[in-house]
Amino acid sequence: MFLPNWLTPSHFVILGMLFGFAIVHSGGAALRHKVEKYIGARLYRILFASLSLPLALLMIVYFFNHRYDGLQLWQIQGVVGVKATVWTLSAISFFFLYPATFNLLEIAALQKPQVHLYETGIIRITRHPQMVGQVIWCVAHTLWLGTTFTIVTSIGLILHHIFGVWHGDRRLKYRYGEAFESVKQRTSVIPFAAILDGRQSIQWQEFISFAYLGVTIFIILLWWSHPLLMRVTSEIRL
Repeated sequence: MFLPNWLTPSHFVILGMLFGFAIVHSGGAALRHKVEKYIGARLYRILFASLSLPLALLMIVYFFNHRYDGLQLWQIQGVVGVKATVWTLSAISFFFLYPATFNLLEIAALQKPQVHLYETGIIRITRHPQMVGQVIWCVAHTLWLGTTFTIVTSIGLILHHIFGVWHGDRRLKYRYGEAFESVKQRTSVIPFAAILDGRQSIQWQEFISFAYLGVTIFIILLWWSHPLLMRVTSEIRL
């Protein structure tokens, strides 16, 4: 069986990378409760990050280097308004991908990492903001690049995060039981669904925090440094 010329090996490499990352990331999350009993929460977080972050950085560099691989299905980068739309969607995606539910001190293991049951801020909009943010990011970048490689990457990322919805709810149910079921009834996976049907309401004051300010600063820095990031990653041959 012969594959079409446009179906480059990079399509399969990125899927392999995504699958490997999913095993490490989701597998590590599944084992957290058991492993923490033996090595403690801080050491677990350090080991988890030391495995997950290099894989994530590797995928990012590989994606940047191969984003135009495969078949170019559309090219609309020169169309008026497309660039602004892509940047706007990308900025919105980061507010979902990195919400204030993350305690930076816990991520860095400066404080004891814990599993939290949140129902404030962006969780009122969707119980799984990372999944929503990833979908928005994928839509924006697929629109901008229009290549089969980007589509394959986006499908892989979205499938991983959809699995994460089930997996995350399962772990919270195991840890919190009926308390999680109560939160689940008051929130929704689909953005704004719980708000529209009256189960939830937005409390805008919850978005006034250093965490969301930090995300805003990150977005501005990313916008400013994006050309430099492109040049630096292009020097890394993967």
